[in-house]
Amino acid sequence: MLKNAVALVTGGASGLGRATVERFARAGYNVLLCDLPTSKGNEVAKEIGDKVVYVPVDVLSEKDVTGALEVAKSKFGRLDVSVNCAGIAVAVKTYNFNKKVAHKLEDFQRVLLVNTAGTFNVIRLSAGLMGENEPNADGQRGVIVNTASVAAYDGQIGQAAYSASKAAVVGMTLPIARDLSTQGIRIVTIAPGLFNTPMLQALPEKVRAFLAKTIPFPQRLGEPAEYAQLVQNIVDNPLLNGEVIRLDGALRMMP
Repeated sequence: MLKNAVALVTGGASGLGRATVERFARAGYNVLLCDLPTSKGNEVAKEIGDKVVYVPVDVLSEKDVTGALEVAKSKFGRLDVSVNCAGIAVAVKTYNFNKKVAHKLEDFQRVLLVNTAGTFNVIRLSAGLMGENEPNADGQRGVIVNTASVAAYDGQIGQAAYSASKAAVVGMTLPIARDLSTQGIRIVTIAPGLFNTPMLQALPEKVRAFLAKTIPFPQRLGEPAEYAQLVQNIVDNPLLNGEVIRLDGALRMMP
């Protein structure tokens, strides 16, 4: 395990991101919790403890991300780990034949911007600061973890935009791993299945129970802490690189 590591987590105020911030803080990391100014990031950071610093960040803003990295450098002197959990979703069919309405192009573009371009924005800028670190015995200088989704492979009805955005995150993992290999920066993507996040918690209990039954084993929703556990495993295992890991209990989504 990295000692006294410095980590940046986007989407850190809730769900998978918050669980990752909590795990890192327990492990003794200094953590930059990055989330939108409208989020509860500041109060979440205070709740978790003094190892966590909230920085308001829109992942599409180069200025915001650069500002967060400047906080990492000025306050902690480095950045070792960057975790991308920020994302959005829409559920709209490509064409609604009953209403004779097509999927709005701006909605499709927005999902790809946040989920794909936003993730890449954080990756490209984080890599620059990580590259300044002194390498360890393996030559490693940093680790980047992205969040895709099983929807990248098993997209459901109404998920064209979301699936495309997450498939793009899957697709860029290997080439970025190759790009950053000369500087000793690893990158791995997690493709979560159905997790007990705020989005699913908003659904009626009957719906959540039905969804859980679609998972072969264990037949329940994943817990954000289990996602965070895998993030920690990725950070700690020096041979994991350029790979996408499904974390889904053998789930294959129905149409």
